[in-house]
Amino acid sequence: MIRSIIIGVLAVAVVGTGYWGYLEHQEKNAVLIQAENNYQRAFHELSYNLDHLHDELGSTLAMNSQDRLSPSLTDVWRITAQAQNDLGQLPLSLLPFSKTEEFLYKIGDYSYRNSVRDLDQDPLTDEEYESLKELYHQSGEIQNEMRKVQGMVIEDDLKWMDVELEMASKDEPLDNAIVNGFEVIDEKVGGFSEVDFGTGAKEISADDEKIAENLDGEEIDEQEAVNIAGEFLDREGNLEAEVENTGDGLAYDAYSLLIEDPEDNHTIYMDITKKGGKPLWLLEDRQVESAEISLHEASEKAKSFINKNGFDNMQLVDSKQYDNVGVFNFAHLHDDIRVYSDSVVVEVALDNSDVIGYEAFAYIANHKERKPSNQELSEEEAKENLNPSLEVMEHHMAVIENDLEEEVLCHEFFGVIDDDTYRIFINAENGREEKVEKMDRAEPVYDFD
Repeated sequence: MIRSIIIGVLAVAVVGTGYWGYLEHQEKNAVLIQAENNYQRAFHELSYNLDHLHDELGSTLAMNSQDRLSPSLTDVWRITAQAQNDLGQLPLSLLPFSKTEEFLYKIGDYSYRNSVRDLDQDPLTDEEYESLKELYHQSGEIQNEMRKVQGMVIEDDLKWMDVELEMASKDEPLDNAIVNGFEVIDEKVGGFSEVDFGTGAKEISADDEKIAENLDGEEIDEQEAVNIAGEFLDREGNLEAEVENTGDGLAYDAYSLLIEDPEDNHTIYMDITKKGGKPLWLLEDRQVESAEISLHEASEKAKSFINKNGFDNMQLVDSKQYDNVGVFNFAHLHDDIRVYSDSVVVEVALDNSDVIGYEAFAYIANHKERKPSNQELSEEEAKENLNPSLEVMEHHMAVIENDLEEEVLCHEFFGVIDDDTYRIFINAENGREEKVEKMDRAEPVYDFD
């Protein structure tokens, strides 16, 4: 009797386990099918957008009206952004597909720069039309290769989940029709790297190149870098640091310092250029648990830090508090004009007023002697180009980079509409509204106790 009961219980357990396994298998299959469907959707949308991109570039070339050219270039930019989004949804993280992504980025950047430009006043040059033709031709080659891959996927019913599993298996060579097809596309795009993208192309990802061009002075050695860090941090003669070379892939060489602060056992990370010994950035790795000083007191410490380290004619233009840290943005003053291109950011801990963060990439890349600025419009004339609803509270003159990354002299107005504060830059030469920014409000503090 007991034996029969045990056999019955075991039989029920086996059947139950089998049913549970069947449900798990079904659930797993449903997840895999959903993932495969998402990959297939992104892949076919990518193929469609590359087709569309080629057609839109062709239409742009055929246009004669400057009025229609800007909207068409905007469409090219939009389609490129969609194609980049599709690429980002595919499981290609282990594939060397960076050249295609970079190519799409450059087409998008080229089209955006020219779509926001006043083509009536500044039409495309012959060289820029040639660049556009070249982009049309190259996008056609990508389109053809993509169609081949799409044809294989449809004909052989290839699965993206197989691609993902194959790439996840690091010990096996990647030999998959989809993977091979995408590698062919990337190799082909690699041959486009010397394309002249026209006006402004040199500005793309050029920050490190700007820094390299702007550096002067003798090269320093590792010990000199440590000495500069000690002076910069006010810890002369009391500093030990691990120093490594950095700058791989950048246009300039630098030292990376890892400093164990003997005063409080915190770690400070810092980069200093080899040429000229310029501190680029620093970050102290510690939590700031409380705020013992005001934001104003912290700003005075930030100003003192800036002045002590040789940044002349800097003006505090923005200050914010994040948790217990004050963040201060300084711009260089040239003839009482704020030059936002030459900016430095300093972070101050509000518990003991230590500088725990600093970043000067923009200043080091852009700071130079500037010619006197050409101001055609007075403050009152510039005001006529503002929204009539804006109540102006503050005015400055400023140099900013516009959407074409060109430096332009502007009237900078701070004003309010209803309860919102805005900063508006009006071009001082032609009255164009270069930039409108809605200023952040103070974050509310919620107390749930």
